[in-house]
Amino acid sequence: MPLWLAPQPLVLASKSDIRGKILAAAGLRFEIRPAQIDERAVETAAQPAAAAAAARLLARAKAEAVVANVPGRPVLGADQTLARGAQRFTKPKDRTEAAAQLRALRGRTHELHSALALVRDSELLFQCVDTARLTMRDISDRFIDDYLDMSGDLALASVGAYQLEGIGVHLFERVEGDYFTILGLPLLPLLAYLRGAGFVDG
Repeated sequence: MPLWLAPQPLVLASKSDIRGKILAAAGLRFEIRPAQIDERAVETAAQPAAAAAAARLLARAKAEAVVANVPGRPVLGADQTLARGAQRFTKPKDRTEAAAQLRALRGRTHELHSALALVRDSELLFQCVDTARLTMRDISDRFIDDYLDMSGDLALASVGAYQLEGIGVHLFERVEGDYFTILGLPLLPLLAYLRGAGFVDG
């Protein structure tokens, strides 16, 4: 018997490659329909909400942007914010900004807030946000340059200019929190809901 029990696949409202890989590895049936939203506008509207609340708003906005096109089907939106104290970070626009983010984070602890929202038609079925704390090594400017050379465009694909599942792991001395949360999708709470709601065999 397949794990996914619903007659139609889950809809993932995200173009994130890693989120798709997480769902596929967990045996879920899904299709990808990336949401077209102005993330910066949503974040601006969320000010001065906490970074965790902003992640929750972004996740729901992504799901709601797609749900009208797939009536009757559950749509999963997900997003992640990064904050060091009161300072928030967004995806770097270029190498110079990526280097600036790494210099701001080195030797310090920051928080990743990963949120998801599951919506069907006009109903919010489930939402959650989880937080991980990561402490970056006190890396040198030379190491930052070398790291950016090695990571290339991948440094621009994620807030904080790193992916922990790749060479970005070399930036850190301590990681506290759920691995899937760090990757951008709180998978265990999602699976628990899907089992309880009968979407997934359990």
